[in-house]
Amino acid sequence: MLTPLVEQLPARLRHYFSKLKYSSSKTFTWLFAVGFSLSLTVSACTPTQPTNTTTAPTSAATSVASSNAQQSNVIRIGYQKYGTLSILKSRGSLEKRLASQNTSVQWLQFPAGPQLLEALNAGSIDFGHTGEAPPIFAQAAGAPLVYVANEPPNPKGEAILVPKDSPIQDVAGLKGKKVVFNKGSNVQYLVVEALRAAGLKYSDIQPVYLPPADARAVFEQGSVDAWAIWDPFFTVAKRATGARVLKDGEGLVANREFYLAAKPFNEQYSDRIKAILEELQTVDEWAASQPTEVAKLLSPELGIDVPTLEEISQRRPYGVQQITDEVVTYQQKVADTFLDLKLLPKQVKISEVAQITKQ
Repeated sequence: MLTPLVEQLPARLRHYFSKLKYSSSKTFTWLFAVGFSLSLTVSACTPTQPTNTTTAPTSAATSVASSNAQQSNVIRIGYQKYGTLSILKSRGSLEKRLASQNTSVQWLQFPAGPQLLEALNAGSIDFGHTGEAPPIFAQAAGAPLVYVANEPPNPKGEAILVPKDSPIQDVAGLKGKKVVFNKGSNVQYLVVEALRAAGLKYSDIQPVYLPPADARAVFEQGSVDAWAIWDPFFTVAKRATGARVLKDGEGLVANREFYLAAKPFNEQYSDRIKAILEELQTVDEWAASQPTEVAKLLSPELGIDVPTLEEISQRRPYGVQQITDEVVTYQQKVADTFLDLKLLPKQVKISEVAQITKQ
């Protein structure tokens, strides 16, 4: 089963794998994880613009070398398919601000938060954004991350979808059904809370763990009964397939977007963190009143039509906020919920990795 995955690695890594004799499956799993992380770092890079973006790593050697990029005036930012970081990248304002400091920006796109934080843990990025759950699992795995800011709650930006002709009419109807979602993501917490509110347990469903693109495929094929997903995938799928919203996050979850930094980078370059957050706030202030312009700006890069992106932008709240005790308390609740369900390997203390601003 692992052979096709090994074949996805760069040629140099495949060569090493072919020469190795594994003494145990555990050794193989560890080695593959390392190799695949390097491959992901390479393949996740987006096309670059010579004027404001560095060239992406093209081999395992350059990927490892890039772990010291912060010492050569390169900020490596991980981003997902939608969010304020996507807008900031498209506008190019951060590059303009940092040009006078002889500092450039390298943008790397990831399919979801868990993969982005895997790269942060590996030392491949310095800064990024995710939903609520990924940093909790990453902290439990020992990732050197720091919460530095967040966006306002956006509970309507994620939902549990069912096909338009599905007989399932409410969350209680998911009992015994297959529900697909990205493991360790914010929507996993949505599923947990939605089931709890409906009087069900997590064990009452059959979870299927897949990233967004694969999840949509099995959802449209009818291989699963429901799909828990976030924007922009949520709105795109709803408009394209006519899928029904069984339950969004309203009244159940906050669904905040968090900005996270690698701990060494945050300690050494607080001025760069400050610059990123200030530029994000400027972009947020512009985007809040310009949903159509946001949609037009992002449409070519994301490959999503303007009306869909406009709907997402109109619904989404904007504004970079400092990490407060209230936010940490909420995140701790999320972490404790996953621990109680034995989905988290060990207890974590959010306050230990949060840059809290007292009010």
